[in-house]
Amino acid sequence: MGYEAALRNIVLEDERYLVLTAENRAAIRQLPEVLHGRFLDTGISEQTMIGMAAGLALRGRVPICHALAAFLTMRAFEFIRTDVGIGGLPVKLVGGVPGFLSDANGPTHQAIEDISLMRGIPGMQIFCPADEADLVIGLRTMLESPQPVYIRHNPLTAVVPHQLHFHIGQAETVLPGEDLTLLTYGMLFREAYAAAHLLRAQGVNARLLNLRTLWPIDAQAILQAARETRLLVTIEDHFLTGGLYSIVSELLLRNQVNLPVLPLALEQRWFRPALLPHVLTHEGFSAPQLADRILAFMRTIAAD
Repeated sequence: MGYEAALRNIVLEDERYLVLTAENRAAIRQLPEVLHGRFLDTGISEQTMIGMAAGLALRGRVPICHALAAFLTMRAFEFIRTDVGIGGLPVKLVGGVPGFLSDANGPTHQAIEDISLMRGIPGMQIFCPADEADLVIGLRTMLESPQPVYIRHNPLTAVVPHQLHFHIGQAETVLPGEDLTLLTYGMLFREAYAAAHLLRAQGVNARLLNLRTLWPIDAQAILQAARETRLLVTIEDHFLTGGLYSIVSELLLRNQVNLPVLPLALEQRWFRPALLPHVLTHEGFSAPQLADRILAFMRTIAAD
């Protein structure tokens, strides 16, 4: 079952749910004819959609808002912060083509600071599934949460069967390992998974955590990995600032844990538009490149 079918079933079960979009129907094309008056398209006006969603939430509804992630989190940020965040309203935000999934688009359409923005809003929960199967597994839980939620929509096909038990703030341990830990989320999970196997072929036993929800983060799993492995690697299609690397660094410092951390993220630059395989290769995020970058870093710290 894909995202659209799962969303349809959940919404039809409960009259409180409404589906909204700011003229972004790519993932929900079949829903208007099924939901009728509970499907609302505001046109290209993300601020209006969020203001409307906040008003509906105040009346007991649970709006599920869809827009391109870049415009949803940036153009409508003040409305999300003020209308939804301050009131702690259960508005759900579904960002389309986040991160590298916006592959052919230029900087104006690249959501690579969305995690930083959304986690800055008190009470906002962030769900970044590894693929569409992971998205469907966690969807009901996130929609039933009484808090506001930001979801990085991910339509990719799964490369592993995911654990069906899903809890907000709990990571999925995909591969065990004692040498180092790969921490990742979203569409780069598949590259991290392949990179872990390439590392194993080189004699490096890599643990792999699919973090699923970035906020709240699974602090226990990360701290356990920091105690049990010699290196943490954060892998993300996001700016270095404010994303997973920042979250992990804050967590380690708060708990006075000291070990090497290798951040693999976009450092103060937008990515070059191209088809997704070419984006990954150009930016150094394909599985072989990730494995090579990790091995090079391990050689560096071993030489110190």
